[in-house]
Parts: sequence; structure tokens; C-alpha cells
Amino acid sequence: MKSPEQPEVGKLNTLKRILASARQAFSDSGLAGARIEDIAQEAGVTKQLIHHYYGTKEGLFVAVLDEASDSIMSELLGLEVEHLAPAQGLRRVLNHFFDQYALDPLMGSLALEGIRYHDAHHTPRNHFLEQAPRLVHKLDALLLRGSQSGVFRKGIDARLFLATAALVTTGWFTNRYSTSALTGLDTYSEEGLRVWRQHSADFVLASIAAPGQPGA
Repeated sequence: MKSPEQPEVGKLNTLKRILASARQAFSDSGLAGARIEDIAQEAGVTKQLIHHYYGTKEGLFVAVLDEASDSIMSELLGLEVEHLAPAQGLRRVLNHFFDQYALDPLMGSLALEGIRYHDAHHTPRNHFLEQAPRLVHKLDALLLRGSQSGVFRKGIDARLFLATAALVTTGWFTNRYSTSALTGLDTYSEEGLRVWRQHSADFVLASIAAPGQPGA
């Protein structure tokens, strides 16, 4: 006989179903077009329960964004690059930026919707931003090792590097129309993904290469 689910475990499973359903809905229809009724039905709960946990549709949307960004940051922080040569370690980070979007078909549209929402609303500081200094520190260590070994230029600001690297690598997914039109490549195609993954990492690494180094 199957043992009954513990209350806290049951609650966590319910929240996971709600967030998964909401993530799909917000990605497909945006914040304005998504309906709590549809999210509730897909998750197998009542809309009253969703309002109980998240308050409003906007509250649920912010929770979805927080979960996605927290997952992104946790994966980046967990990358083992300290044992790698500096350029190899940074390339692994850059490729991971790209792969997080490439492997999750919902990430690009969700990120765009999140950008629009944060531009128009004052939102509380989320866990992603709380963890950001740790990622900056991780990158700074790689950049410092690279400059000390003569591979990278000296004095690179890790915060600016992080912002630039994230924009260049993930722009393939958050600005699909322009990148497709300018490159002549389908951003959804295997070839397009392969080309931008390689080019974006090469481009960023070349921008910090020390004089005389390949790509400088």
C-alpha cells in the first residue's frame, strides 16, 4: 500500500506543478495573455490555491522568473573551472551561458517577458542578484590568473565582463529577429546554434586577449 505523501512534500510538489505550468503559459502567451484558470487546470489545482500561494498573476510571474534565474545562477556557480587553463575555463562559462538557453526552448521568450516586466515595475531584489557577487568573484579569479600568465589583458573589470559576455552569448535567443536578419542564419537551426555558440565565445575571448595572443 502506497504511503500517504507528507504535507510539506505534497505542498512542494504542488508548487512545482504550478510553476511548471505557469512557466509554459508565460512563455507561450506572455504575462498579459496567460490566464490563471488555464495554469490552474494544467497544474491540477484550483485558481484559488494559486492566489493563496502567489497573490496575483504578477506575483506568480515573478516567482517563475525567480526560479528560472536562481537555476541559471546555481548552475554557473557550480561549474568546475578552477582546474582549467584560464581561456579554457572562460570558454566553458561562455558556452554554458549559451547552452542554458539552447537547451531550454522556453528560456528566450521568458527572458524577454521578464525584461519588459522589470523595466516597467519596481521589483524586490531576487536571489539571482544576491548570488551575483559570487559569480563575479569566480570570473575575476579566472581573469586574474589569465592576466598573470600573459593570456589576458590586465585590469579587466569582472562585472563588465560578465554583463558583456551574457549579452553577447544569449542575444541569439533574446533578439532572434535581428540576429537572424543580420547573419542570414535561422536562430532555431542546428547550424545557427553551432555558429553563434562558437562565434560568441571566440568574440568575447578575443576582446580580452593580451597583445600578441591568438585573437588579440
